[in-house]
Amino acid sequence: MFFCYRASRTSDMTEPAQESAGGGPRIFATTHWSVVLAAGETDAEPAQRALETLCRAYWFPIYVYVRRKGHGAEDAQDLTQEFFAQFIAKELHRQADREKGRFRTFLLATLDHFLAREWSRAHRQKRGGQFTFVSLDQPSPEERYQLEPVDSETPAKKFAKQWALTVLQNALTALEKECAAAGKEALFNQVRGLLSDEPDDGAYAGIGERLGMTEGAVRVAVHRLRRRYGELLRAEVAQTVGSANEAEDELRHLMAVLRE
Repeated sequence: MFFCYRASRTSDMTEPAQESAGGGPRIFATTHWSVVLAAGETDAEPAQRALETLCRAYWFPIYVYVRRKGHGAEDAQDLTQEFFAQFIAKELHRQADREKGRFRTFLLATLDHFLAREWSRAHRQKRGGQFTFVSLDQPSPEERYQLEPVDSETPAKKFAKQWALTVLQNALTALEKECAAAGKEALFNQVRGLLSDEPDDGAYAGIGERLGMTEGAVRVAVHRLRRRYGELLRAEVAQTVGSANEAEDELRHLMAVLRE
């Protein structure tokens, strides 16, 4: 499988890219998790919005982890919902160590603590309450979970792999939106399968015929989209860490998880 990842300067890991006042090199932009970690020093409202964005983007790896812990489908959905509700409402992010503050690792540690606690069903938030992380136009959590391949991976390994896949999907979705906005939706739909896998012989020519493009033009388009996909992937990873150095390490870790 081909992954759009290559070593780069940590200064490239910005979302969005920022220039210094003097037009110098780009700096690490303020990202969702860095805003959350700084909540004690800045306005709490932007931090809460950033935290809610992260939670909505990464709820499914948590659901998979809870299911792998042995909870049934309905209880797992309730537990996931309640966990995120408490995580936001109780501002549990304030317990994060800014020196070791990756969203992925802190979220899982907090979840383990939550699951280990004895809590009453009487205080469980009803599904569909204040916080809802499942879009109505998407498959239910259990429908998505049932699509997962049958394997013997531990809950922690399954969580890590699903997290990595979610990062890739979020970046791909962002790329799809960019292509649609640029009037290149048809191109994206034809080449999306080539962004992470090497194509079969004749794939470029076949796509060119369908789109009225030369084979060379398709190759150039795929190259550019792969490059942009890699940039969006770095930007997505950067949203879940507090510094550029962490983003580089986190991206390496996620790619390693997917290769296992």
